Amino acid sequence: MIKIKAVIMAGGKGTRLRPLTCGIPKPMVPIFDKPVMEYTIKLLKHRGIKKIGVTLAYLPQVIMDYFRDGSDYGVNITYFIESTPLGTGGSVRNTGGFLDSTFIVISGDALTDINLINAYEFHKKMKSKATLVLKKEPVPIEYGVVITDDENRIIRFLEKPSWGEVFSDTVNTGIYILEPEVMEYYKPGDNFDFSKDLFPKLLEDDVPMYGYITEDYWCDIGNLASYRQVHFDILDKKVNIEIEAEENHEGIWLSKGVQIKNNVTLIPPVYIGKDTVIEDNVVIDSYSVISQNSRIGSNSKIKRSVLWKKVHVGQNCGISGGVICSKSLLKNDVRVYENSVVGEDTWLLEGCIIKPDVRIWPGKKIYENTIVNNNIIWGTKVTKNIFGFRGIAGVLNLDISLELCTGLGSAFSTSLGKNSTLVIGSDSRAQSFIVQSSLATGILSVGGQAILLDNSIMPMTRYGVVYHRANGGIHVYTSHENPCKTYIEFFDEKGINISRSQERKIENLMNQDDYDRCKAEDIKGIIRMENFHEVFVRQGLEQIAYLDEIRRKNFKIVLASYSDGSASIAYKFLESLGCGISLVWSGFDNLTDSTLYKHMSNYIIRRKADLGVIIKGNGENLILIDERGRVVKDEEYLLLAELIAIKGYDEKNLVFPYAFPRVAEEIAKINGAKIFRVSSSPAEIMKKMVELGSDIKRPLIQFILNHNGIWALGYILEFMAINNTKISKLIDSIPEYYYMKKEINCDWKDKGRIIREIAFGERMKDIELIEGVKIKDSRGWALVLPDNEKPVFNIYAEGYSQEMAQELSADLSEKIAVLLKNQRQ
Repeated sequence: MIKIKAVIMAGGKGTRLRPLTCGIPKPMVPIFDKPVMEYTIKLLKHRGIKKIGVTLAYLPQVIMDYFRDGSDYGVNITYFIESTPLGTGGSVRNTGGFLDSTFIVISGDALTDINLINAYEFHKKMKSKATLVLKKEPVPIEYGVVITDDENRIIRFLEKPSWGEVFSDTVNTGIYILEPEVMEYYKPGDNFDFSKDLFPKLLEDDVPMYGYITEDYWCDIGNLASYRQVHFDILDKKVNIEIEAEENHEGIWLSKGVQIKNNVTLIPPVYIGKDTVIEDNVVIDSYSVISQNSRIGSNSKIKRSVLWKKVHVGQNCGISGGVICSKSLLKNDVRVYENSVVGEDTWLLEGCIIKPDVRIWPGKKIYENTIVNNNIIWGTKVTKNIFGFRGIAGVLNLDISLELCTGLGSAFSTSLGKNSTLVIGSDSRAQSFIVQSSLATGILSVGGQAILLDNSIMPMTRYGVVYHRANGGIHVYTSHENPCKTYIEFFDEKGINISRSQERKIENLMNQDDYDRCKAEDIKGIIRMENFHEVFVRQGLEQIAYLDEIRRKNFKIVLASYSDGSASIAYKFLESLGCGISLVWSGFDNLTDSTLYKHMSNYIIRRKADLGVIIKGNGENLILIDERGRVVKDEEYLLLAELIAIKGYDEKNLVFPYAFPRVAEEIAKINGAKIFRVSSSPAEIMKKMVELGSDIKRPLIQFILNHNGIWALGYILEFMAINNTKISKLIDSIPEYYYMKKEINCDWKDKGRIIREIAFGERMKDIELIEGVKIKDSRGWALVLPDNEKPVFNIYAEGYSQEMAQELSADLSEKIAVLLKNQRQ
């Protein structure tokens, strides 16, 4: 037993759990007929902790009325109510003189059976001032990751990292053992968080801070999926808590007063709460939890579902993978499907069908034979993680519904503030057009202004944002490689891809259905810009200082594009530069890259052309072919762009991702320039390029060369004209380098563990933990970077010879393969 005090943080709203938390605070969400916080109080009491402070904010009276002074549970509870939000740390600091010695902080909305005595003894043994209870999590990107050394001393924090930043799979459980002096960093009433503010300060000041890694059960009930899962884990006996029911048979728990009628089938594991009635011919299938005072009508079937108290289910109903909140009524022949939630006191009348992933807010009445496809609140269906590595991608009407697009428009506009203006561009494909229209509908519904650019390319939409002084932009396009796949990218007011934090903000608004809907009279009309490509071409020409020199050269260009739109705009732009253009192909959906390259190379040599240009479908990227027929793409094109920016336009600052070959530094050093390394995130790369430019309208030339294929042609031809040179000479001047890329398949759950084992199994080697794990030795370097969108590891290697690069790649690949094999065994 430990005689210390504890603070339960119980101020959470539980917005991601809505509609479960529409009328109750998150700690009061029921698990097996009890609020989750009750299990926390019992855990503390079991370990001898009886003096408990509870911090409250959202609906505090609900918690106070239920637990009162704690005497019913054998503890003494003191409540501390926040009048304004204080953060996790600020709420605990607000307890004032309550904390006068070592104390425990624990969340009231997570379920755990952790041995607090062991954690406390570890804290005292290590003479720690702050001990964080940690847990290994296979997919740690939704948690705060904590990195410790061999002695479990904390050396680094990562708050909800991307896969590229995952160097460990130990996550912060939100359970802390603290000495009172660490709270003196802040005053009572200060707003601060433990993980974002206090702990980094302690780390900076070298205050002894340790991580206690537990193997005990812990589940953060942060979303609806984890809420269901915690019930399944209890039924599987993965967590050591008391269920107030008798286990009549293996895996079948029946409370007092349960009535089971004729021919009822119970398939374990199941739980049925007290005084519940199960009528004739009912099937209660595995992983079902039916709370007290409920009634299940004859011939109904319940499977993998959680029913709260006082739920009435009629005859011939089916509930599969759903959550039904208290006092809800399901009439006969109702169907509720996977991942759906029916809010408290809701009526579903005869024949209703609730489709998967639907949430119905409390107090609704759904009439007979209604098929509900969307949430009954604002009418938008959402998924938790919408954004991938670069915006949103998927198959229309499968991964990307028009309802989702409408919600995205509303959420993006809401996130930017009232009366925001957004530019939406789309290519000429029909599926892109209807996505564009749905996005615009969502924007208009919250009072925003939508400016549409039809038959646009991505650089044109980016420029449209700046031209119209909009708050942001969206571009929709279709993949030339897979015409069924649609891409949606989001831009900020500078026309660059939005940050991950902005993406999370949009996702949270979608998950909460929390849009600022406007009055009907405040809805604005759509502005449709005709022929904006002419403005785009004209602006590109105005940026070129030596137009006459280009026109005098009368360059012969061989042009191809993966889309008709890009080809048309590029043709007009090159024509305005006085070029002789041979358009060899556009919109070639069924032509392989290698066939196109070969065809163009032969054509260029035969026609004695100065340059071949292939414009990618969205108009952003270029592939060049020099007058000798050599193809310049990927890393080689980026190095060529670096040389043009430095030699032609005196750029002294350039930006490359960490995974790019170090030959970029070699080129920069020779020419008196500097390289800035950033993560591989397109948003981070673009942001840095714009920051290093003189202003929004004049980013680095490198930005245009890398992200605006049309305008880039102007700078490339200008460089060739004023220097009287060919692209082949620049290519020849690129220093030799040896670089390899490959992918290794894995399971999602393996990513965090593998990265941790590589990072901390290489302690004697020279490693970098900036993005992924980069290992350096005398041969060069190799980098492993978990992919953000696929269950794969990306391997990059650069050596001082081709053989060394291959060895580095093979060594790292083999190490990952061994770690994966060991786990499977």
